[in-house]
Amino acid sequence: MPEQKPKERIRNFGEVALGYTEQQAVIEAGRCLECNDPQCVAGCPVNIDIPGFVSQIKNKDFDKAIGILKESNALPAICGRVCPQEEQCEKLCVLGKKGAPLAIGRLERFCADYERDEGVKSPEKPKSSGKNVAVIGAGPAGLTAAAELAKAGHGVTIYEALHEPGGVLTYGIPEFRLPKDIVRQEVDYIRNLGVDIKVDYVIGKIKTLDELRDEFDAVFVGTGAGLPRFMGIEGENLNGVYSANEFLTRVNLMKAYRFPDYDTPIKCGNKVVVVGAGNVAMDAARSALRLGGEEVTVVYRRSEAEMSARIEEVEHAKEEGVIFDLLTNPVRILEGENKTVTGVECVNMELGEPDDSGRRRPIPIEGSEHVIDADIVIIAIGTSPNPVIFAGSEELETTSKGTIVVNEDTMSSLAGLCAGGDVVTGAATVISAMGAGKQAASTINRYLGNQF
Repeated sequence: MPEQKPKERIRNFGEVALGYTEQQAVIEAGRCLECNDPQCVAGCPVNIDIPGFVSQIKNKDFDKAIGILKESNALPAICGRVCPQEEQCEKLCVLGKKGAPLAIGRLERFCADYERDEGVKSPEKPKSSGKNVAVIGAGPAGLTAAAELAKAGHGVTIYEALHEPGGVLTYGIPEFRLPKDIVRQEVDYIRNLGVDIKVDYVIGKIKTLDELRDEFDAVFVGTGAGLPRFMGIEGENLNGVYSANEFLTRVNLMKAYRFPDYDTPIKCGNKVVVVGAGNVAMDAARSALRLGGEEVTVVYRRSEAEMSARIEEVEHAKEEGVIFDLLTNPVRILEGENKTVTGVECVNMELGEPDDSGRRRPIPIEGSEHVIDADIVIIAIGTSPNPVIFAGSEELETTSKGTIVVNEDTMSSLAGLCAGGDVVTGAATVISAMGAGKQAASTINRYLGNQF
């Protein structure tokens, strides 16, 4: 896919990948083998008819292609950009056994962008079921559940804590990977299904889950995992230490990258250390470069083989000049004048036997202590659900990690209450949250139809 050149894109927040032309999309779709037993569909968490929409691209009927996509996925422009297709549908593509798999994600993006250019058509509103459902959280899980429930005829109200809907799509993923006008387009489509979205509404403070259960016929909880984790090392409270959540929320939701046009400043610094190696770490590192960081280093205690970030994101970060200091673990953040950061003391690691995650356990190497100079440190080692959602709802069962316990087959937790996405699994992918939202909506539909 055409892209901005690295030397150009590190000076702007414009989208890196530029999308297929019609000719490129048709040529790529023509590579599909039209398998009798397509395995790619089994790899899609929201069960898109992949051969169906690809076939329509091949026939140059792009309207039919987007129609097929939207039968299963209300957020195709988002999924086409941030879904890890290489680990899902494309991983199972037969073409991938001898060469490059079909670029399913890029074709999905093409269809969504084509529709956007031509004008998104308002969906037909179904006949009302007379039932009303509350959805907590306007992130990928909540938006997907809301769309599915609205298409079934239920009245749906989404309660969102932030001042804009989208969840991690809005506050977490940078503009250069997912433009916010794309998110707004997808949210507007869901609004046009009849979904009411109330922003600045913190469940657990304004109302409890129990109060919503009394007020609505069913409830879905999709509040994500917005509470950052820290390492618990000396110096994490110094000026210049961010959680990745705070850093990216300032950059994305609060538009710090457009300061002073927007009134949220952000201190980026010259030498930035990002701790972690997932997609969030890549987003933070690449954002720091664009904000003027002269030297941005990703520090990770395992090797590149264990990194959880998408291969594409790692490659883009390397192209842009991000330094990767692998098999390295921070043990202390060093303090300078006025409680500011001056560096990160680290120790080298080696990999031992696999731990509970299946990855080889990192073991410190004695005498390998060293310092990486830094004036900004961004901690990107994971998140957990914010416990405020559970206030006043003692019946809800949670784990020691703060996630909601559900039946994995139905996503149900209490009678009439389902949950899904990161609030159940911990931090995961956008598409897995969408899959959970769709699964929960199916359960709620059966519950409201007295099919349990």
